[in-house]
Amino acid sequence: MSKIKNRYNILWFGEDMWKKLNHILIEKGMTKKELAEKAGISKNTIQNIRNSKISFRNMVKIADALDVSLDEFRKDNT
Repeated sequence: MSKIKNRYNILWFGEDMWKKLNHILIEKGMTKKELAEKAGISKNTIQNIRNSKISFRNMVKIADALDVSLDEFRKDNT
């Protein structure tokens, strides 16, 4: 599924997004729980990426906590 922004400001991602997030977490030596705490969001919010949905605001928080740009999630280098 490709990335689409709908009128509710929800971003929809496919399995590639989840894989990319896990790849970055491994590179950073960080757990999902640590990411959630650093980003100021719940672990369930991070799990929602696997369910293919997350708000743009929360995606920005995740990228900031990981110190990567949002473009990093679009790159196909997992």
